Amino acid sequence: MIFTTALDRPRVRGLIAAVFWLGVWQAAALALGNEVLLASPAKVVGAFARLAPTNGFWASIGYSAARIAGGFAIAAAGGAALAWVASLNRWLAALIWPAVRAIRTVPVVCFIVLLLIWADSSWLSVTISALMVLPVVYANVEEGIKRQDEGLDELARVFAMPARRRWLAIRLPAVLPHFTAACRVGVGLAWKAGVSAEVIGLPDGSIGDRLYQAKLVLSTGDLLCWTVVIVACSFAFEKLVLGALAAFESWLARGYAKSS
Repeated sequence: MIFTTALDRPRVRGLIAAVFWLGVWQAAALALGNEVLLASPAKVVGAFARLAPTNGFWASIGYSAARIAGGFAIAAAGGAALAWVASLNRWLAALIWPAVRAIRTVPVVCFIVLLLIWADSSWLSVTISALMVLPVVYANVEEGIKRQDEGLDELARVFAMPARRRWLAIRLPAVLPHFTAACRVGVGLAWKAGVSAEVIGLPDGSIGDRLYQAKLVLSTGDLLCWTVVIVACSFAFEKLVLGALAAFESWLARGYAKSS
């Protein structure tokens, strides 16, 4: 019974799942018997051990992470701001929606090619990350604004609650779960779109450039190593963003409780 309970913990389940898929990966590599087609987990670990001590490895991670994080931040702020503007007036919403819909519908590669014609590739991942995440944030925040309890807001007005307190006590708590859900999806989308843009634009020193170079020399171990790095960076960034939002939500709750 104690053993079964210990196995049912989330971390233990996650560890068992990771071991299972590593086993599947190893079995597939052995079945293929070709390191060019699929490198084994040991080969990828060896590639990481070889790349990690070099300055270029960490410089590439910093280069891409800074730009993708910047694009995500622009999208998060811009999407939330546009949703708020759209909530003010139906005509404004009608003007904004086609542009947001177009960004959501047009394939990412079209934006990448256009941006390569218009501008330098060094900031490509910033723009593409922002464009791909913005519609997600806009749609979620817009939905959060629509679902606000107008009766509660009207009651606060009747009791002459200051506008700042209404925002902190009623409006922000109503929208924040929707914004958090958008960020949860948007982080992974930003990394996928940003690195894809780098693979096409090939800015010097980026993760995308490293992926392309590994493909040219058929170094599947290096390619999978960089893929694992991208997944790890995306996971870490998601935890950081969601942790910050959870802390902000707790601060709002504590601040409102004290002021009450």
